[in-house]
Amino acid sequence: MQYNSHALRKTNEVRIPSLRLWLDGCGLCVRLFTIFFLSFFLTACAELEHQGHLFEPIPTQKPSSSVTDNRSSVQHKELVTQFGGEYHAPQAEAYLDAILLKLAEASDVPGQAAYKVTILNTPVVNAFALPSGNLYITRGLLALSADASEAAAVMAHEIAHVTLRHGALRAEREREAALISQAAAIIQNRQKGEEVRSHQRLSVASFSRQQELDADIAGVRVIARAGFDPYGASRFLTALGRSSDLRTSLYGKKKSVFDFDIMSTHPSTPDRVARAVASARELGAPGLGIRDRAEYLAAINGVAFGDDPNEGFVRDRKFTHPRLNFSFYAPEGFLLENANEAVFGVRQPDNEALRLDSVRNPQFGGLEAYLNSGWIDGLLSSSIKKLEINGLPAIIATARAGEWNFRIAVIQHGDFLYRLIFAVRALSDSVDQSFLQSINSFRRLTPQEYLDVHGLRLAIIAAVAGDSPETLAARMVVPNRPLEYFRLLNGLAENDSIIPGEHYKIVIE
Repeated sequence: MQYNSHALRKTNEVRIPSLRLWLDGCGLCVRLFTIFFLSFFLTACAELEHQGHLFEPIPTQKPSSSVTDNRSSVQHKELVTQFGGEYHAPQAEAYLDAILLKLAEASDVPGQAAYKVTILNTPVVNAFALPSGNLYITRGLLALSADASEAAAVMAHEIAHVTLRHGALRAEREREAALISQAAAIIQNRQKGEEVRSHQRLSVASFSRQQELDADIAGVRVIARAGFDPYGASRFLTALGRSSDLRTSLYGKKKSVFDFDIMSTHPSTPDRVARAVASARELGAPGLGIRDRAEYLAAINGVAFGDDPNEGFVRDRKFTHPRLNFSFYAPEGFLLENANEAVFGVRQPDNEALRLDSVRNPQFGGLEAYLNSGWIDGLLSSSIKKLEINGLPAIIATARAGEWNFRIAVIQHGDFLYRLIFAVRALSDSVDQSFLQSINSFRRLTPQEYLDVHGLRLAIIAAVAGDSPETLAARMVVPNRPLEYFRLLNGLAENDSIIPGEHYKIVIE
């Protein structure tokens, strides 16, 4: 698991990773930037959801039978920092800790002490457990889970990784694979050595996928013994797959269920769902165990949803960052994503994209010197123009590479240079005008805008007669596709109706 902070959110230095993420040794090529745009908008959303696939183990030692609260440890602090800090929701924490007590009593390891939960302040769907007794769940996972049995399945899965020593075993397998590969490279020819390395990587990936399936099965059995519905695991995995599908349909091509990377460390979601259902059926028919939906929803009522507003957030086409004191609007039709590396945008039908990132001002000769310093190739010198954007010094230019055109702006704001880059195949006058309008929307926030910053949160409401998915979705405050998000958050299929008196999640300000 890679613990990547959200660049616009998590670093004290507020350094959005620069385009040097694609350095070729002497500077960024527009060629590589083009490749990035193509690959990001086709695959990055799937990778983002990979962070939420139930869930890669951390290398661990054998768990202790006497677990204490180790939330003052260095490891705990580092993990929490990289996931946006702790999110304090006492009611939800107490409810999850009560579930953990039941899981401990039903554990495969006799005498195992109970874990303690820490909620992480990120919308990313993720969870993991440490043998120290610390178990971590993101608020994004709380929003996606529909009931207590689903949350219990996630936690039981993570604890299974620890009790089965998956992290240590996989680390050992990776060390063995590295030794075999090194030996092959020394003893045999180069081509044979590459074949051995490829085989070893496949072996490690297969080993990791089997660990995930083993943890799934162990988790199903534990939650059943703890009195929860064992089908909660398959329902959550299904929701996770739907979440990934929704994101990829918004920001990139939709993957086929038949797409499978043999180098992946996780099995495909449909395979995991099928195996989780089979494991539950071995224990009994649907209806076995409690789901505790009403109590779970009451526990998460009011929990924050989506981006932390103080660390940058998207509302429709607008991105606002209160702490960094700026906002900007994407062109009409763009979908924005505040991702790990930067702010990205895409307008799918027209095959257009944007990226906003920043670097610390190098202070070596002004904006024009920086623009010509070699961080981007294909720059058209004749297009460079210095100007002022809403009182901020700026410079704009155009670059070309192959069949791609780039409109570039560098804006100086405080100690940082903010870089807006737009990519399009055909840079017509109308398209260029829309890009320039977006660039010119970059500005400092007004005092009133600071006062108007409100985060989103989950609200649990009771349906009344006449309610439908459409009427309840109309009350949702989400950037895109409120009806699809409403169904996702509530585990509703397309043809499911609303039950009067039943409780549902919606997202409000």
